[in-house]
Amino acid sequence: MSPKHDEHATSELSRRKFLGSAAAMGAASLAMPALALPRSAQSSATDVKPFELDEVTVADLQDGMKSGKFTSHSIAQKYLDRIAEIDKQGPAINAIIELNPDALSIADALDAERKAKGPRGPMHGIPVLIKDNIGTADRMMTTAGSLALSGFTPTKDSGVARRLRESGAVILGKTNLSEWANFRSSHSSSGWSGRGGQTHNPYAIDRNPCGSSSGSGAAASANLAAITVGTETDGSIVCPSSANGVVGIKPTVGLVSRAGIIPISHSQDTAGPICRTVADAAALLSALAGVDPDDAATRAPSRKASADYTKFLDRGGLRGARIGVVRKSFDFSEKLAPVMKAALDAMKSEGAVLVDPVAIDTLGKFDGSENIVLQYEFKADLNKYLAQFSNAPVHSLKEIIEFNDRNHDKEILYFGQDIMVHCEARGPLTDKVYVDALAKNHLLARQEGIDAVMDQHKLDALIAPTAGPSWLTDLVNGDHDTGGSSSLAAVAGYPNINVPAGFIFGLPVGISFFGRAWSEPTLIKIAYGFEQATHFRKPPRFLRTVNLETQS
Repeated sequence: MSPKHDEHATSELSRRKFLGSAAAMGAASLAMPALALPRSAQSSATDVKPFELDEVTVADLQDGMKSGKFTSHSIAQKYLDRIAEIDKQGPAINAIIELNPDALSIADALDAERKAKGPRGPMHGIPVLIKDNIGTADRMMTTAGSLALSGFTPTKDSGVARRLRESGAVILGKTNLSEWANFRSSHSSSGWSGRGGQTHNPYAIDRNPCGSSSGSGAAASANLAAITVGTETDGSIVCPSSANGVVGIKPTVGLVSRAGIIPISHSQDTAGPICRTVADAAALLSALAGVDPDDAATRAPSRKASADYTKFLDRGGLRGARIGVVRKSFDFSEKLAPVMKAALDAMKSEGAVLVDPVAIDTLGKFDGSENIVLQYEFKADLNKYLAQFSNAPVHSLKEIIEFNDRNHDKEILYFGQDIMVHCEARGPLTDKVYVDALAKNHLLARQEGIDAVMDQHKLDALIAPTAGPSWLTDLVNGDHDTGGSSSLAAVAGYPNINVPAGFIFGLPVGISFFGRAWSEPTLIKIAYGFEQATHFRKPPRFLRTVNLETQS
């Protein structure tokens, strides 16, 4: 690839950071491509009926099953009915790409097990929606939203799916996403896939849900399931969480297995919880985290994990916490200023010690090297993934590009595949360009980035706005950059937690708490303290468009 092509791809990624888803209907895709605002979305908020399970927590559902008020079957059925009511009709959020035809029978078996033996743990009988790049060896497809993988079912569960099943969770279905986790085009519309169409933001249907875990973020916010799972390479958990007013945990790379997940980058990829509360996210993370023989990162000697992350939920978690304010990441939207000031004031009133500002001199200096690493690893990792399955319709990145060219009217009708083309031109992972770029990333994001500033100021966490308010979905021009702070933790492979922090014209925005490798316990403690002190989360009203007469 010529230096000119490198420069173009790097500037595009910097301009618009890739952010980056009824049982009777069977395993067929439920989401027809949504090309424009649905006519039904013209309805006002009052047309969406109250839902019995609105804003219920995992603990609420467990209490209900213990008392006999609910069964796993009844809970799953209520969510399936709600999906039919508001995801495919009414406001038509289009967050779900496929439902599990076996969900209710799985729930029945778990109900019988609870009666005979008691619950396995906090996830027993709880419905969960997972992103459509997370492999399941069942009657659902795993496609990353691409028609190139239509009909494909892996022969083995992903590590995440296996952990969920072992915990007793009911995999209710798959969520729509930005196709190929938003690593196809530099002019894409987040939340659009060839297989699933466009996902909408439940706060204002004409707004974008952010990507690539758009369906998981929108589904969690709209109460289409108790909990959801997304994946992130750079921003794809925390940005949808911010845009949809929910909590997202992007774990340290290696805490949660990536085996069986359609990849972008083994240096940065991870799955993680997207939920309505920190407590639910911590409970789900406890179920997801585990060593997997199929993922070497989970067997790293430095790995530090907890069997139960809910034990770190501390209402006084902010008291005495030393938190560094990364002011350089506060400048991307002037409308964020009063929201972030209120968030910082709340932290101080709860006893946090804010070190404001802290300077991270390496910020912005690894954008180009990040892009190089992702291009190399996407080609190598995707080809390796596809080679595992003789039943896959395509077997390489090259074949995917060729499929898209042949199916231009279905896959390339809104935006192209320039990122894929750049990736295909890359060589093996032994290339010096790649090796040097990866070393630069780790040096600037880890040793001279997060680790250095936290050592210097003796910090427990760093904070920054997660992203700006959601932009209008635009299939003509693609995403409109509203800024974000995800890259530092993403490139380092370190944890990052988004928590709702307020509203701008009725659109939610979040704040990110991030820090050292394996610092999830500390971040959960601080994030929970902030959430409990502020309670900024408000459920969506499913408006057709933003009400510009109110700032909040």
